[in-house]
Amino acid sequence: MSNTSLPAGPQVPDTPENQPSPYAPVSNPQYASSDQYAANNQFAANSPYNYNSPVQAQTSDKSFIVTWLLSLIIGFLGADRFYLGKIGTGLAKLFTFGGLGIWYLVDLVMTLAGATKDKYRRPLEGYDKHKKIAWIVSAIVLVFGMITGQQNMSGGVTSNFGSAGSSSSTTAPATAASSSSENAVPAAAEVTEATAAAETTAAAETTAAAETKQAAEEPQASGASAWAAGKFGEFETISKKGTGDSIVKLPAGVTNAMVTSTHNGAGNFAIIGLDESNESVDLLVNEIGSYKGTTALGVNAFQEVKNVQIKASGAWTITIEPLANAKPFASKGSGDQVMLYDGDASMLTLTNKGKSNFVVYEENDELFNMGLLVNEIGNYKGTVPMSGGPSVIIVKSDGSWTLAAE
Repeated sequence: MSNTSLPAGPQVPDTPENQPSPYAPVSNPQYASSDQYAANNQFAANSPYNYNSPVQAQTSDKSFIVTWLLSLIIGFLGADRFYLGKIGTGLAKLFTFGGLGIWYLVDLVMTLAGATKDKYRRPLEGYDKHKKIAWIVSAIVLVFGMITGQQNMSGGVTSNFGSAGSSSSTTAPATAASSSSENAVPAAAEVTEATAAAETTAAAETTAAAETKQAAEEPQASGASAWAAGKFGEFETISKKGTGDSIVKLPAGVTNAMVTSTHNGAGNFAIIGLDESNESVDLLVNEIGSYKGTTALGVNAFQEVKNVQIKASGAWTITIEPLANAKPFASKGSGDQVMLYDGDASMLTLTNKGKSNFVVYEENDELFNMGLLVNEIGNYKGTVPMSGGPSVIIVKSDGSWTLAAE
């Protein structure tokens, strides 16, 4: 077999561009492929940070049930809007009483329709669960309110018509009665006049009996006043006031008088009658502290009184007037008092509630009159004989007393 040599082909020039590249691609496992990145991509669709996924609205922490109830019951006060944090519109709703009812209804319907949001515009919690029952209850409440209001209006109209009917129905009987009463007018007038006359007579008798009884219990001092004016004299009333010790001069010829005095102080208060030699002849008052009372000057004096001495630790007032100005005999009183008695001789029953002296003295024209009736200390109850009037009754007491002439 012969070796046949193939003719040599054309030779490729040995140039740089025809040389094999020393930088052949080498597979390096350190660098992952793009598919591997896609598989491990942290921004995959199932990531919580995938912004390409749909966003769900966040539910409010405010309850639909609470909002609905507030809107239904006291929505006219803006309570529902206050609850949702809408303070400004809540105040506006409050001050307008729910927009005179219109705003109240609008908010209620929006709440029932699910259109009400909180102040962050988030839907209310529990709307889908409770909206059905909310609609039913709201409808019942509104319908019931409308029916009740209609009945009230109907009742008012009926009562007005009833009043008018009753008025008209009574007109005819009244007319008939008026015609029949015309015939009875003369007889009725006669009966009325007789009744009035009888009532007048009875009233006069009752008044006379009351006056007689009062005169018997507390004799009037009209006669006693005239007697006192003639016996003890009359003069112009003297009124003085001051503080501390003082002297009051009596008018010429005045030796007896009624003395009313007050004292406002903590120390001694005394009123003393002085004769022309300035000697003490009549002790009217001798107390410690405050005082208010009426006494008689000169009735029990040893000599004629010319001046009145005042000893006081505080402010005082004094009024000196005729004994004829004394009050009539009284059945009860308190403190020192001077009275005029014009009754008959009787038995005098006395009581006293006090801690100091209780003295009762009677002065009249009799030569041997009773004079000193009672002279005790503290509480007293008893009965003593009493001369007839006219006379002056002098009571000295630091408490309350009663006198009953029988």
